[in-house]
Amino acid sequence: MSPLLQVRDLSVRFGDTVAVGNVSFDLERGAALGIVGESGSGKSVTCRALMRLLPKTARIDGSARFEGDDLLAMPDRQLDTIRGKRIAMVFQTPASHLDPLMRIGDQVAETLRKHTDLRGRAIRDEVLRLLDVVRIPDPDRWARAYPHQLSGGMKQRAMIAGALACKPDLLLADEPTTALDATVQKSVLDLLAQLRREQELTMIFVSHDLGAVAQVCDDMLVMRRSKLVESGPVRRVVEAPQHDYTRQLIASHPDRMKTVPLATATEGAPLVEARGLRIRYGGGTLTDLIARREGGFIAVKGADFSVRPGETLGIVGESGSGKSTLARALVGLTRPDRGEVMFDGRPAEPAGRNRIAYLREVQMIYQHPYEALSPRMSVQAAIAEPLRRHALVPADRIAARVADLMKQVDLSPDLGRRFPGQLSGGQCQRVAIARALAFDPRVLIADEITSALDVTLQAQVIALLLRLQKERGLTMIFISHDLSVIRRLCNSVVVMRRGEIVEAGPTAQVFDAPRQDYTRALIDAIPHLDGGAA
Repeated sequence: MSPLLQVRDLSVRFGDTVAVGNVSFDLERGAALGIVGESGSGKSVTCRALMRLLPKTARIDGSARFEGDDLLAMPDRQLDTIRGKRIAMVFQTPASHLDPLMRIGDQVAETLRKHTDLRGRAIRDEVLRLLDVVRIPDPDRWARAYPHQLSGGMKQRAMIAGALACKPDLLLADEPTTALDATVQKSVLDLLAQLRREQELTMIFVSHDLGAVAQVCDDMLVMRRSKLVESGPVRRVVEAPQHDYTRQLIASHPDRMKTVPLATATEGAPLVEARGLRIRYGGGTLTDLIARREGGFIAVKGADFSVRPGETLGIVGESGSGKSTLARALVGLTRPDRGEVMFDGRPAEPAGRNRIAYLREVQMIYQHPYEALSPRMSVQAAIAEPLRRHALVPADRIAARVADLMKQVDLSPDLGRRFPGQLSGGQCQRVAIARALAFDPRVLIADEITSALDVTLQAQVIALLLRLQKERGLTMIFISHDLSVIRRLCNSVVVMRRGEIVEAGPTAQVFDAPRQDYTRALIDAIPHLDGGAA
């Protein structure tokens, strides 16, 4: 029997730029193929080329025969009968691909209306069945909801439901678990594995997470800079990689990263301390007004923790657990209605009169560097702004100080004239770190700064933070849903769920002997290169 899909010499160009160069592979019916590589390697472009979902400026060459018919050469009308019905795609960011003005049920029903004879009540029943298949609880309720009312994991499940509506032969899943919480990621991966078994689904799974690929795929393609550099069964590629880049990817995975001794916390009084922090939405902002109308919402419920000088505290939990809200309270962006923040033994009042003096000591690095940095300011101007505004160095030394800060975060000063949109995600995050370091702070609060980075960039940022901590004696609070990163970077950990701290202690103790079922579920959800969990 011939393969379901045969791709030969697939190439994609945008003008003079080669996005995919001469990629070939076969995909047997019922198999799952993983495509891995860093951002810009050509993974997503490969999938979009197969569906011909690229802009008109793209030049696509080669062939992609689906049951003998070339997807790249067939007329648009013929391809229109295949897309959505026989080949479906799940996109990376469901929030960007779901219509915010359409109810979830109507969006799942679109494919059914286009490709089947179902109408009326029959479509509604099938939509509810599909939502149930992807494990969305109370399907009738959520079918009537709008995308903004669903969590990230539920949005992704809704997209999967729509993709499965016509029982496609081939599912293209483009980074479907990127930036999802560990437990939500595990549930999506388990769902895809179950659908493969029950529906004999053939799948191409694109990801920069080797652990996720190892969990759901039989074979793997490794791409770098538009080229296919290695391919083969997942187990063989992981255990005996042939290409240097593949070895680099595997070595960058938290399973295989070399252990680096963590900084030792200084004995004595805590540097940062939270005492009974409660944060309730119900004040004057738009979010607060909505929360008040809905009866109020307590985002953080009596948080108590402390961080000693030189220590790194990890704060983990799923989306909505209160991690980022707690971090914002520590730097005065959100006011607690109860409790207090202590710094160096004194009330910090991060939103009070002494805010600027406090923020010179405590700096925050945000999750999305492209949003945290002004797109209209060059790298040099972004780093220089706090130096100039707060007179941190003499005016004639600002340029030299900016160059020094860029070197500290392993950025060439030559990049100073570029703007954030001209940098990679990893470079942009380094700019944000350099800007925070401009204040020469004693504490860095990092909010999910590695969540959407490739595994190699993630490893580089972790190594950078460890080096900076050692050189500067920094105290750090590191917020993440990625427990593999927390285990590598943090001395102690706090586990949050629904606004409450449910477990806390030294990292080794919490990971090796968790007391709470929720903590165990988080740890068990970590994908590993052996294809299993923790």
